[in-house]
Parts: sequence; C-alpha cells; structure tokens
Amino acid sequence: MSQPGDRPGTPDPIGGTAHGGDPWTDGPTEVLGGNPDPRHETLVVPPWSPPRHEEAFVAQRPAWPPGPTQAGPPPGAGYPTQPQWSDRPVVVRRPDTLAGLLLLLAGLAAGTSLLVVWLHGGRSGMDLVRDGFADLSGDTWWIWATGSWQPLAVVLGGGVLFLIGLLLYVPAHTHRFLGALALLVTVVVAAGVLVPLSEADWDVDRYAVGGWLGVAVAGLGFLGALKALMTGPKIGRRL
Repeated sequence: MSQPGDRPGTPDPIGGTAHGGDPWTDGPTEVLGGNPDPRHETLVVPPWSPPRHEEAFVAQRPAWPPGPTQAGPPPGAGYPTQPQWSDRPVVVRRPDTLAGLLLLLAGLAAGTSLLVVWLHGGRSGMDLVRDGFADLSGDTWWIWATGSWQPLAVVLGGGVLFLIGLLLYVPAHTHRFLGALALLVTVVVAAGVLVPLSEADWDVDRYAVGGWLGVAVAGLGFLGALKALMTGPKIGRRL
C-alpha cells in the first residue's frame, strides 16, 4: 500500500508538496498549520535573485571626498575685544537757570528805574538817561564832570545783564565766561551807584525808588555772576 507522499506531486498531509524530482518545483514551500510565531518564518532568497534597488544604489554611489574644513578667523581678527561705545565720563550740557534768573531780574530792575524818580525832589530815570546821551554826544569830559554817566552805567549795564541772563539758559558745558562778563558789567553798575552815594557822604535817605532799584541791579547782577562762576561742569556717563 502506497503511503501519502510516495508519488510525485502528491499532497503532503502536513500541507506542503512532496519531492517529485522536478528541480523547479522542489523548493522551500510555505508550511501551513505550523508555529504562527513570525520569528520562526525564514525567507530564503534563491541564488539567482537580483539585488534589491536600495542595495544596488548604495553599491553604485561614488564615494565623494570630504570637503575642506572651514576654519574660523584667528583670535583677535575681525572681532574687537572692547565695546564700540566708551564708558568714560562725559561732560553734560545744561543751562544755569538760577544765575539766568538773577540776571534777568537785574535787567528788569534797570528797566523799571526809567519810570520812577531816582532822588527825592529830582527827575525820573528817563530824563537822567536822556541828559547822559546829550552830554555823551557833545564833550566827553563833560559827562564825567557832571556825573551824568552814572545813570547810563546803571541802565545800560542792566540791559547787558538781561541779555547775559538769556544766554545762561542755553545748555553748555560751563557758563563761567558769561559769569566773568556779567561780573565785569556789575562792577560798572556798582560804580554808578556807589560813586554818587559816596559824594553824598553815604546819605541813603536821598535815594528814592529809582535809586534803590539801581542798588538792586548791582546786587542781583553780582549774585548771578557769582553763581555762574562757581558752577562747574557736570560729569555724567554715556548710556
């Protein structure tokens, strides 16, 4: 009695095909009903099977030589070691508001003195200034002999102090030059006030409102000039 699997092409009871002597059919076959674990499945590639596309591409790809490494710049070349901005102290520009205010008040006092009487029983400041310009246009020596230069010194000096006070509001490193100029003008104004007072034996009772305004011009001018001279430059830091 023949057993299953004795004849060629007879189905194997396990699920495969028996060897029939044909080399094209005698090969590994899938076994059904075996262990379902995929780890036991083996794929056998015939020796005449061509290589896969990926493996052929890797095998035919030329080996490119590595490119040159890009070295960075040498130390200290192109990269500054110090910041572009400077951290050194700088002198700050600023106005001198207090000195400017004092000189502006001095100029206003000189202008107001033109409208009032300087000495008791005398004339107004406008009349005295008009007489001074009349003497100045004639004989120069006469203006010193009559003393008409004194009202001119007070009024014109007050006008100059007013202009200097405006310049003190302009920001600058220092206003010492303007302070020195204001001090020089104040000396002239003080001379126009003190000389007639000394000739009157320092009798201050002779002065009316205009005379005291002349004293205010000299006092305010001196304080403003001193403030501008004593204020030095302000040191700050650059941000």
